[in-house]
Amino acid sequence: MSRDWSRYWHSGDRPLEAMHAHFERHVYHRHSHESYSFGVTESGAQSFTCRGGAHTSASGMVMAFNPDDPHDGHAADGLGFTYRMVHIGPGLVRDVLSDRDGRPAALPLFAEPVIDDPVAARHVHALHRALLGGAPALRRDELLAATVACLTRRATRSRSDRTTAPDSAVAALARDVIHDAYLEDITADDLAAATGRTRYAVYRAFRASYGMAPSDYQRQLRLRAARGLIAAGEPLSDVAARTGFADQSHLTRWFTRYYGVTPGDYRLALLRTG
Repeated sequence: MSRDWSRYWHSGDRPLEAMHAHFERHVYHRHSHESYSFGVTESGAQSFTCRGGAHTSASGMVMAFNPDDPHDGHAADGLGFTYRMVHIGPGLVRDVLSDRDGRPAALPLFAEPVIDDPVAARHVHALHRALLGGAPALRRDELLAATVACLTRRATRSRSDRTTAPDSAVAALARDVIHDAYLEDITADDLAAATGRTRYAVYRAFRASYGMAPSDYQRQLRLRAARGLIAAGEPLSDVAARTGFADQSHLTRWFTRYYGVTPGDYRLALLRTG
């Protein structure tokens, strides 16, 4: 795996993150983000599965993932790919759109995860460079507003219009159980008891609603918690123990599969941000 992972930037309680990376052999494990994720492929091509289909983002194309959109990712060929990714929290997206419209705005939903639009690509690229290049706050705010406005014109409907599966209530109950006890050793029987359905029915409903198995979702919550502890400066061995991983190497293996960077490199990137 070859990588050039950059750094994160945050704005209060409205997360805004930026990453610049090159990958050749690295394969992202299936995962999702709490934020909207917009990436522009600079060179090469990245292949991934999302929303039941296979997609490829080639040079100049934009990837658009909704919050909690499960996806994976790998290079389409042996030459690898380079891309810039910006993660924008839903609260920040809503704030930008509400400010633009002068009234409360609904969150957008992107029906297609790949957008072939040079204008959108230029917006994402400019915002990313501003975030990592130390641009003044006013310039960052201007580029953020312009990028969100440009991208949401490609969204087809609000997230509240999304069609739900018949078993979505079962999946939501199971998800609540996992959120409330993600550090505990939850069993399939626990989820079945909480939902009043069979273990298989819960698994099927969860996969249909969230695109991953309950165990993968639980691991993802543990990794998100680990990121927070790493950012707070906790020792990596303590982070592993506190977030349900067998040891530091176990945490490192899964952290790298999900985020494309080791916990140690992630911490160094945060330190460079200051």
